[in-house]
Amino acid sequence: MSELSWEELRSVLAIGRAGRLAVAAQALRLDHSTLFRRLKALEARLETRLFDRAEGGYAPTEAGERLIAAALRIEAELLTVERDLAGHDIRLSGTLRVTASETLAYRLLTPELARFRTAHPGITVELILDNRALDLGRREADIALRALRPAEPELFGRKLADIAWAVYGRAGDPAPARIEDLGAHPVIGWAEGAGAVGTAAWLAAAVPPGAIAYRSSSLVNQLVATKAGIGLAILPCYLADPEPELRRLFPPIPALRRELWLITHADLRRTARIRAFMELVGDGLAAQRAVIAGDVA
Repeated sequence: MSELSWEELRSVLAIGRAGRLAVAAQALRLDHSTLFRRLKALEARLETRLFDRAEGGYAPTEAGERLIAAALRIEAELLTVERDLAGHDIRLSGTLRVTASETLAYRLLTPELARFRTAHPGITVELILDNRALDLGRREADIALRALRPAEPELFGRKLADIAWAVYGRAGDPAPARIEDLGAHPVIGWAEGAGAVGTAAWLAAAVPPGAIAYRSSSLVNQLVATKAGIGLAILPCYLADPEPELRRLFPPIPALRRELWLITHADLRRTARIRAFMELVGDGLAAQRAVIAGDVA
């Protein structure tokens, strides 16, 4: 039997992580049929089944678990070497993968990216819009703009500002005199299973279910729906304050205050293009801290 290749182990690891062949194939940028053939060929060569097929997906057998564990160890070592090599890269060129939420990119980040590109035209920025916290250790992204203080000890970053959230309505529309009366008006809420858990929980406690006139998983769509007069919404001040059609009805809600951080993996902090981004874009965003904190309406 020939030795196992990294591509084979990587395929087994992707299927184990996803639990579904189609999702694993997408992560590996392969056709579903190609990954299926690769798995069948590997199982035939090893003369053992690696996954039990069920209606719910693919569950690893004992042999599959052992291969997944081996693949995880190899992946961790390769990523460590990759980060170490990247950390010594002194070139102000190449690709920089940045991840941020839709609203941060829409209102705050894109103008700073334009400034960065002007200063460093040799660096190509790839922006990944995702509300999930992508794994910087696995190089799913190089830099992340997150509304959350990093808890992982291997991450390095800087706090840029506090993020304020408040109640907004369309200018001229009826509005409650007190925030406690919010439920007496149509309110825009979050779609079930969507992000912004803290905001959704606050809203669920503040208004009865019957007051929710519209739900959306997108904050930008909630902004547009508020401008259309569908209802009142809880929005980040940096997103809603610049809109002339909207008005902030009450001061920011203390319980919803968050921190805005710009972070990278500690192994990459000295990479030239990452250091340049952290400084230039970080300074540009930090200069807007009063707007982000809701101090400037």
